Amino acid sequence: MRSAAYDTLIIGGGLAGLTAALHLAERGLRPLVLEADPHYAGGRLKAGPDVTFEHAGQIWRFGSEHGVHGVWSPYRNLQAMLARHRIRPVLVPAQEEAWVLAHRQRVRYADIGSAIRNSWIPAPFHYLGMFARPRFWTMMSVCNFAALFRVLPTLLAALSIDPLAEDQPLYGLTLAEVCKGWSPDITSLFTGLSRNALPANPDQIPASGFFAFLRFYTLRRRDAWAFSYFPTDSARAIIAPLLHTLTALGGEIKLGVKALRLERAPEGWRVETADHNFTAPYVILATDAPATKALLCAGPDTASEAAGLRLPGGWPSAVVRLWFTRAPQRRGAEAGIFSGDLVLDNFFWLHRIYDDYIRWARATGGSALEAHIYGPPELLALPDAALLAQAISDVTRVWPELKGHLLHTALTRNEATHTLLHAGRPEEHLSVITPWPGLVCCGDWVRDANPAMFMERACVAGIKAANAVLQAHERATWPLLAAPRPESLAWAIEMDMRHIRLWMKAHKK
Repeated sequence: MRSAAYDTLIIGGGLAGLTAALHLAERGLRPLVLEADPHYAGGRLKAGPDVTFEHAGQIWRFGSEHGVHGVWSPYRNLQAMLARHRIRPVLVPAQEEAWVLAHRQRVRYADIGSAIRNSWIPAPFHYLGMFARPRFWTMMSVCNFAALFRVLPTLLAALSIDPLAEDQPLYGLTLAEVCKGWSPDITSLFTGLSRNALPANPDQIPASGFFAFLRFYTLRRRDAWAFSYFPTDSARAIIAPLLHTLTALGGEIKLGVKALRLERAPEGWRVETADHNFTAPYVILATDAPATKALLCAGPDTASEAAGLRLPGGWPSAVVRLWFTRAPQRRGAEAGIFSGDLVLDNFFWLHRIYDDYIRWARATGGSALEAHIYGPPELLALPDAALLAQAISDVTRVWPELKGHLLHTALTRNEATHTLLHAGRPEEHLSVITPWPGLVCCGDWVRDANPAMFMERACVAGIKAANAVLQAHERATWPLLAAPRPESLAWAIEMDMRHIRLWMKAHKK
């Protein structure tokens, strides 16, 4: 295997790795992407085996993936990269998101998403727009109203502290402690919101990750809540076109090649796999955090420094898809969060989002729902049949008219690759530029001051990793688009709160 022809080896074919490879290839370099999965590239955006069944005298085929994906309005760099290569699927704008709260036999339901993003009250007080919805009042009690006075200081604290840009890792502080003193229902709402981004229990979610999530997705701007779905699974929508563009520009990807060991070589770095050794002047680590740490700890040149790193852990999840022979009576939101004593964490009505599901629903009158389960570990340890039974029970509790109309089920278990973002100090966490010359890192978990999260963060880190290699080759680097500025009132409060915090800190010293 002649690896001297490649300028850069990229370990990991997820969105971050493909972004880095594409930006290198666009500048005339030849990157080689090594992806461990033998069938699919894309990381958490990769495709999965098709689901096929017979209904209404016809065979229906549906794609599967890690879960529903789409684009939030602050995803500027991702959208710019796709637009530059004319990868622009016709996105499906989100209409509404619901909050479902269940305790024993009582199930309450309120549409709140559009009330937040369309609120006439400026950020950061736009959450009060939920009170304009009569159904939201049915979710509240005297205890909940009293708890709002405890919620406000927390939101102001999240507004004044930027854990990703400041040296504020907030070690030891968790979401459970942040929500201490809140009412159970308000705690359920914010826990449900956070679990969709930080898939862990409240006592395991770092406050730094929770604050970063709030700041980026909703706290500083009302329109940050705006979301659009891909019209089909993300593998067909963006991963396949990205791969086609990469190979057309001279890049290459090899599937089923897992990096086992990484060490320095006279030519730069040598990557050992089961069948071949690859050598190149530069290596970009674009794997998830657990795989990155394992690879670094296995290398003779990186093990000693890697042992002291505090990288995020990986979390497994499960995706349940349910097909019904009828649609729910209440149209309501096409997506939402579950909270209370439900085991499911969120839901998406696929027949209102994806093209192939829309065609099926129009032809048969049926409906299809996807729900995600992020834990706890003992729940995910259940056999498939038991996990599906609990998921079906939850869905029929919320929509009892679907009981007895179940047509087909599918359960996908995702590996422990979903990283729980937290802020780490520079000496304890990996940034794009690592302590080892010629070795750079990218992914949605790396330490970086950019406020972006998940797909946008992976894209930003991939561009920065490519820029590091391009700079070493003395080639033009790529500009980065800044995140949207906060609204005027939110910005003023943020600056005032930050000055007060810094004054108190100095006065205390």
